[in-house]
Amino acid sequence: MTTRIPLHRGKALHMLGALLGLSAALGACTPQTTEIVTASVSDDYRHRHPIAVTEANRSIVVFVGHARGGLSGSQRTDVMGLAQTWVREGTGAVIADVPIDTPNARAAAASFREIQSVLMASGVPSRAITLRHYRPDDPRTLPTIRLSYPKITAVAGPCGLWPQDLGPNIDNVAYNENRSYHNFGCATQRNLAAMIDNPADLEQPRPESPAYTPRRNIAFEKYRKGISTTTIYPEADKAKLSDTGK
Repeated sequence: MTTRIPLHRGKALHMLGALLGLSAALGACTPQTTEIVTASVSDDYRHRHPIAVTEANRSIVVFVGHARGGLSGSQRTDVMGLAQTWVREGTGAVIADVPIDTPNARAAAASFREIQSVLMASGVPSRAITLRHYRPDDPRTLPTIRLSYPKITAVAGPCGLWPQDLGPNIDNVAYNENRSYHNFGCATQRNLAAMIDNPADLEQPRPESPAYTPRRNIAFEKYRKGISTTTIYPEADKAKLSDTGK
């Protein structure tokens, strides 16, 4: 005996099955992505303006008059200082940009020869000194000798970027949510990077320096002999202004 399903009930079951199949198909096509939470984005100025380690030039300028060839005392000191820092931190040759076809060209050539001798006397080998000639673009300015060399340095920035208004604004997310503005902390990071002497300190600690053994050996010898290891300063009492409390 066959049981017949009413026509309207059969149509309802057919529609329900079609809807279930369609929902299953759409569910399979939906990509499984990680939910992004806005609060998880860092608002730390150290992440917004990070300090980067890169290679940049260190340079000095030597002014040369048209009637004097050679260096003054202060200029010679500047060149010696550049040579000493090159020995410690230089990563390339010292480049000397010397002007030509100018009123002070002859004096600049004589000054470069003295600069070269000062650099070599301060520890810079001759093969590490490169001469480059240039013609100034502006004839009104005094042509100078520029000495430069590449070094590893720490940098941050650029600063002074204001992508959003600081005041109350319906579109200003930083103001409405009490966040720090975009340029906040940039100057601090830039100044900190400029004060770092060795950029490697940002990545790794320095090795320990050797112990001062002479003073330690004296203390150990006194301890071995049973003598007090306290240091006695004979001149200490001469600095006292009063004997109150004795």
